[in-house]
Amino acid sequence: MAPWSGLWGGRAVVAGGDAYPGTPVVIKMENPNWSISEIDNDDEFLAGGWRRRRGKNAKQITWVLLLKAHRAAGCLAWLASAAVALGGAARRRIAAGRTDSDTAEEQEEGGVPAPRSRFYAFIKAFLLLSLFLFAVELAAYVNGRRLAAPAVSFDSLHASWVRFRATYVAPPLQLLADACVVLFLVQSADRLIQSLGCVYIHLKRIRPKPVSPALPDAEDPDAGYYPMVLVQIPMCNEKEVYRQSIAAACNLDWPRSNFLVQVLDDSDDLITQALIKEEVEKWQQYGARIVYRHRVLREGYKAGNLKSAMSCSYVKDYEYVAIFDADFQPHPDFLKRTVPQFKDNEDLGLVQARWTFVNKDENLLTRLQNINLCFHFEVEQQVNGVFINFFGFNGTAGVWRIKALEDSGGWMERTTVEDMDIAVRAHLKGWKFVFLNDVECQCELPESYEAYRKQQHRWHSGPMQLFRLCLPDIIRCKIAFWKKANLIFLFFLLRKLILPFYSFTLFCIILPMTMFVPEAELPVWVVCYIPGLMSFLNILPTPKSFPFIIPYLLFENTMSVTKFNAMISGLFQLGSAYEWVVTKKSGRSSDGDLIVLAPKERKQHKACSTPAAIKEQSMPKQPAPREEPRKKYNRIYKKELALSLLLLTAAARSWLSKQGMHFYFLLFQGISFLMVGLDLIGEDVK
Repeated sequence: MAPWSGLWGGRAVVAGGDAYPGTPVVIKMENPNWSISEIDNDDEFLAGGWRRRRGKNAKQITWVLLLKAHRAAGCLAWLASAAVALGGAARRRIAAGRTDSDTAEEQEEGGVPAPRSRFYAFIKAFLLLSLFLFAVELAAYVNGRRLAAPAVSFDSLHASWVRFRATYVAPPLQLLADACVVLFLVQSADRLIQSLGCVYIHLKRIRPKPVSPALPDAEDPDAGYYPMVLVQIPMCNEKEVYRQSIAAACNLDWPRSNFLVQVLDDSDDLITQALIKEEVEKWQQYGARIVYRHRVLREGYKAGNLKSAMSCSYVKDYEYVAIFDADFQPHPDFLKRTVPQFKDNEDLGLVQARWTFVNKDENLLTRLQNINLCFHFEVEQQVNGVFINFFGFNGTAGVWRIKALEDSGGWMERTTVEDMDIAVRAHLKGWKFVFLNDVECQCELPESYEAYRKQQHRWHSGPMQLFRLCLPDIIRCKIAFWKKANLIFLFFLLRKLILPFYSFTLFCIILPMTMFVPEAELPVWVVCYIPGLMSFLNILPTPKSFPFIIPYLLFENTMSVTKFNAMISGLFQLGSAYEWVVTKKSGRSSDGDLIVLAPKERKQHKACSTPAAIKEQSMPKQPAPREEPRKKYNRIYKKELALSLLLLTAAARSWLSKQGMHFYFLLFQGISFLMVGLDLIGEDVK
């Protein structure tokens, strides 16, 4: 906000001289932060004594107050403009009228319209019930304050309702609340233990080290440990990010003859296929060992793509396989820091690296995702890797021993989490895993709530599908009992089923219902203190994100709706259980990254100097056909909006009964649901 020239004139005002006796004060009007600096004058202070100093301080305080008032006015103006922008965005969402149940785009693309959601009907029923109960309580409140003529019939009806809810409604609601609180405490204890394990790892500086490090010879760099490595890049219609992923894979610092890059393209768009194939051919001209594969029959999604690639005849010549999704960009030394872990360690089946994100500061949604995923890698993956030698494969940025893949049955298309599936089966076969927290691989976070929501649906429905399929194998498997218990009770039940169940049930259903049935209650430490502690633990791996601790807590409760719905659909094999939607990318990698990864002229292979290659390079290339950009829309999410009304209604009921902490929690949680329901948290599509 620019300074007001009419009042300050945009110049320095010096207090001093005859008109303003006292300590000179220089006031600098700088936008956006107003600053005041005092020039000390010890002689005047000693001569004038306390009385003169007191007068000077009064003038200084006046200036300071004026400046602070101006700064406060600037903050209010900024808040007002932000509120206007937020209101305009909400108005556009409502005017567009596009909701999450709108299947017009799916019908245009030949998709199958989604069935009606029973989960949404369940939420609407609770919303209508809460509105009715709030109307009853509001009428009783008004009647009790003598704002209307007392009605004997209403008093008797309300008294009957109070007796009924105390006898028949409150006991089962309190029982359910107590059960959810117990699950909440168990899950919180598990998270606390994991956090303490992470602290122990950092204090002891525990880092996985190769059994026998294989350093290259200084005189002959190719004399080190350089086994044959297959690099796979599965992709599907990834026209935004295919260039940087292919470039990063081809620039891996590994002997050219000892690794091969497979670009596994499942794109059904002809233009995207042509662009990716052209990029592969360009790198082939520069001497990179890279091949392009496209499946005619696209079955099994990513698992089917990887399974098809492993069936190639030349795969038997390779010992390890590194997998990178289309938006991942490994550093050139990735293989040098991961593959040596396998040397002289025949029981090791997987080496997993950590993800980092190029767009973590893009908007509020990406900041909150960064908090979640940093805790996942820093705490969950690292602790499980160090103490258990097992964790879920993240599907990318990892290196597998091909023998371990084959021994575990290879890739299977039976779930939407093929990475977790192969990890569990390899663990049952006795293979060990290593997580390298200091080896990073850049990737991209979903910037829109629509993309993030679909990603989370797949990540939370797939584990329940896998649990149904793997439970008999886990029970029959000849592994240690504690490993079976860890898989069943911790890995699947506690972290994949109980967590979304109690998050949604406790904070989105039970808590608002206790406002209308006060005989059943949730203590303040369940509503505020324990969730605050858990959010504090989650945010510890990213200290710079501490200002977002409250939004993170509210957003995680908001996402419990999507996670609970996905968990139920996966557990009971409902219609959306096998839904697979490729997460949309925006290609946030800068052009500078592509320039750095681009092949240099001095690196050109001799094959480029052949007459055929020279003739091909001299011929003018036809420009690739341009695809019309597909329109994107912000949508309205009905389940989140319904829950926002439910929570805000419960907040109003809590305000009537003067329950301070419950009121603030319900109010802010309802506002959080409202913002997510209007799609105001992620990418804003104009």
